[in-house]
Amino acid sequence: MGSMSIWHWLIVLVVVMLVFGTKKIGNMGSDIGKAVKGFKDGVKGEDDKPGTAVPPSQVADKTTIDVETKEKSKF
Repeated sequence: MGSMSIWHWLIVLVVVMLVFGTKKIGNMGSDIGKAVKGFKDGVKGEDDKPGTAVPPSQVADKTTIDVETKEKSKF
């Protein structure tokens, strides 16, 4: 009674499919895959390549000010 058999998992799967539908479950899987890929690319540092930054003249939002940060040195 404590363990779940294959029949329990099949019933749960059918209920989930009825509640959410196959299209929404597929979209969620695709979104999770894109998020994982973005995370892996961020960890690798592929976005840190020189020349990939958008020049300030091409920024769509004109209210954002883009400045470079400088490290503080301790005296």
